[in-house]
Amino acid sequence: MQKITPHLWYDNDAKEAADFYISIFKDSKHKNTTTIHNTPSGSVDIVTIELRGQEFTLISAGPLFKFNPSVSFLVSFDSREAVDAAWEKLSAGGAALMELGAYPFSERYGWVQDRYGLSWQLMYRAGQPVKQAITPTLMFVGAQCGKAEEAINLYASVFHNAHVDGILRYENNEAPDKAGDIKHAAFTLEGQAFAAMDSARGHNFAFNEAISLMVRCNTQEEIDYYWNKLTAAPEAEQCGWLKDKFGLSWQVVPTAMDEMFREKDEKKIARVMEAVLKMKKFEIAKLREAAKAD
Repeated sequence: MQKITPHLWYDNDAKEAADFYISIFKDSKHKNTTTIHNTPSGSVDIVTIELRGQEFTLISAGPLFKFNPSVSFLVSFDSREAVDAAWEKLSAGGAALMELGAYPFSERYGWVQDRYGLSWQLMYRAGQPVKQAITPTLMFVGAQCGKAEEAINLYASVFHNAHVDGILRYENNEAPDKAGDIKHAAFTLEGQAFAAMDSARGHNFAFNEAISLMVRCNTQEEIDYYWNKLTAAPEAEQCGWLKDKFGLSWQVVPTAMDEMFREKDEKKIARVMEAVLKMKKFEIAKLREAAKAD
């Protein structure tokens, strides 16, 4: 099971977006859909999909948060034609952030926001082996610019099977970016590939709850460990959500809750959700107690 899953927040079109992405990327599939009623956002759809081996969770929970390029998904392809085909579909109704074309680091690359606002980087990897087709990429901007390396080191210290795989730094002639800051870094957490960069350009966005990283835990001990290591903003702690010192949102969730929701027992789901809404950090024992209550 994938330990860290990107969690994407939509207004009311998570199901539609899931079908859209599955139609674009080969070797992709729908895994599960659960609808939860009577939440603060009304009826909420939670959709789990797999895109080229990378699991995503999408939720329709109202217009509270909007995607921005501070978190994007780098998709590696083994042909220029595959890049072009994905670009054509993802750019329809969306916007190009870096036009599709040739760049020093790839002969076919483009960065696009799709019709829902989600950002994708599409890259042809000529002759390079692709171990993970889709890589979550973090961009540290504004007050967080220059902190990518600190963040990577923190995450690598918290998670297991974690290491820094390579860092490319800005040089003196790349203003406004500061020489020595991270131009691109690859790192691994729980055996999963991630990337990060600093950008000193005038961006009008920052990390927010539209994209969070969901950490699945089997035990209360695990939940306590990740929660205590990552949380840095008490005011952001709610229903298993937290923010780290860089403003990135995480969810620390028990795998047991997935099992409760997938049983499709609406009364049980309602009881569990009632318990969830009272919690900051999840307590597995209380969730199980709610699930078993008559």
